Amino acid sequence: MTEPLHVEAGELHADEFIEALTDGRRVVVRTELLGTEQEVTLRWDGEVFYCDTPTRLHKHESEAEMRQCIENQGYGRTGE
Repeated sequence: MTEPLHVEAGELHADEFIEALTDGRRVVVRTELLGTEQEVTLRWDGEVFYCDTPTRLHKHESEAEMRQCIENQGYGRTGE
């Protein structure tokens, strides 16, 4: 199994997350949630994308849904 990619929220663009996920890597994002640092694990099983947060497991059926989640949750870098 490939080593997970560990990043800080805002370090990668959404497309870079998608590329890593579809290449078979899990991405562990360090982010702040309610004043504490948390880790969120993003993964893809070949059909469904997953966001495993400390409180919930989100499932996304398409790259577009996953990209939207990454952007909405602030995991990805915005702009250039």
